[in-house]
Amino acid sequence: MDRTLVWQLAIRYLRGKRSANAVPILSRISMVAIAVSSAAMIIIFSVFNGLESVVKDIYKAFYPEIRITVAKGKFFEADSAKLNTIRHLNGVRAVSTAIEDNALAIDENNKEQKVIVLKGIDKNYLAVNDVKRFIIHGEDSVSMGHPYTAIAGVHIINELGVDINYIYSKMHLYYLNPNSTNPEADPASAYQELSLHPAGVFRIENEFDNKYVLAPLPLVQKLFKAEGKYSSIEINAEPGAVKNLQRQLKQMFGSTYRVESRYEQNRTMYSVMNAEKWAVYAILVLVLFIAEFNMIGALAMLVIEKRKDIAILKAMGAQPATIRTIFLLEGTLWSLMGGLSGILLGVIICLLQLKFELIPLQGDFLRSSFPVELQIGDSLLVIATILVVGLLAAWYPAMRATKAVDPSLKSA
Repeated sequence: MDRTLVWQLAIRYLRGKRSANAVPILSRISMVAIAVSSAAMIIIFSVFNGLESVVKDIYKAFYPEIRITVAKGKFFEADSAKLNTIRHLNGVRAVSTAIEDNALAIDENNKEQKVIVLKGIDKNYLAVNDVKRFIIHGEDSVSMGHPYTAIAGVHIINELGVDINYIYSKMHLYYLNPNSTNPEADPASAYQELSLHPAGVFRIENEFDNKYVLAPLPLVQKLFKAEGKYSSIEINAEPGAVKNLQRQLKQMFGSTYRVESRYEQNRTMYSVMNAEKWAVYAILVLVLFIAEFNMIGALAMLVIEKRKDIAILKAMGAQPATIRTIFLLEGTLWSLMGGLSGILLGVIICLLQLKFELIPLQGDFLRSSFPVELQIGDSLLVIATILVVGLLAAWYPAMRATKAVDPSLKSA
């Protein structure tokens, strides 16, 4: 049978009769249910995309595109020749060396103390890691070369009560002296001390604001008794060059070092975020299946209503596969009508959120509204899901249609 006739019949059944017939009413209800599920998928995917982009943007402050660390131990040596070789690799924008470890921070009055991560950075650090744009008070004194100054998280500054506007206000940092063999006999030599004035304050996220103090690399190396040593080499790479650089650096440093991309440095976090997204997708697919039950009922009733048409088609020579195709196509059209309407609705809602910030974020966040990010891949995935689920839902009624018999012909 002509495919054009198959499409014409499917489209005619899609329009339905202009009467109080139950089939078009049920079909519209199933389309609305599918549209709501599709809109929910688009909105939730866009929210997850927005949150993922925000998190990735935040983590650029302390997680470089490539980080080289030693596989065992804390610190390692890297000669200037090797560092210079790294700087001249294709795709490398900037290279920074850093050293970090836990230290004890105490205020001037010895009333407040806090365990922090003290990170010694060189003048290239802020060209590799995106910390500078998060500085809310003061200045980037470390990269500017101001001696005995630091940049600290806002929570650390608040807890220690340090005044960044008063140059003589300092925090005292203590680190266990690795060369002290008998600290009980000589307590004065048990700890190394460094006093710094926090000239800059950053606010990124609690994980960082409550943890990091950035100070000049030579001072921190001296405090740690690790002159000439580093805990990491951090690299800012050009877009698309990360994998190639990783391969070259792994060959250069060997198995005793770890050469990790930003994703690998935060593998657990990214895995959890992806798992959450796909778990929500699975739940919404189940909701979509439930919505499709309305369509199964509507198609089953359509088959009953069109038994005379089916008998006429058979008399005209239509094969069972043709009749099955008509009702499969009908179910697909119902699903697509509802799905595309839902996608359009979801996109409109997301665009309204982007423009008018309809849903604000409560609390201390860098953003004032809930982040959303539309991606074409999400829409394609929703359409594919709707088509697959629609075909599965239409399969049983379509199979029943091939066996349908007109009652008038049966009685005759």
